[in-house]
Amino acid sequence: MKITGRHLVVTAALRHHIESRFERLARYEVMLSHLEVILGVSKLQHRAEVVCTMKGQRIQAKASTREMYATIDQLVDRLGAQIRKYKERQVNYKDLKKRLGRKVTRTALSNEEEELEVIRPVRAVLTLEDA
Repeated sequence: MKITGRHLVVTAALRHHIESRFERLARYEVMLSHLEVILGVSKLQHRAEVVCTMKGQRIQAKASTREMYATIDQLVDRLGAQIRKYKERQVNYKDLKKRLGRKVTRTALSNEEEELEVIRPVRAVLTLEDA
């Protein structure tokens, strides 16, 4: 984890708070690599940004409030929401594949039991006079 401060000195307490908050993301059981946290101060606004890679996909989150610790908490919540969405998409895709696989086997069994007759409709061709 790389923590960078723009116009800000990253203290040990701030670093400890960031690391403890990002440990909460371990419950999603995903491997976050190249984790980079950028902190910044502009007048009264404290900004935080995180850029990381998860399974080859780049994830980025930004947050801004009047307090740095609240900004970090909000940042971790946003990153957690993105990871949760990603995981839900993966689960839904797997369920869809399983359901489709089951339907194919059921229809294949029913097709073997019954012989189907294919009836194709005759297409009428219009002549110039009919059009």
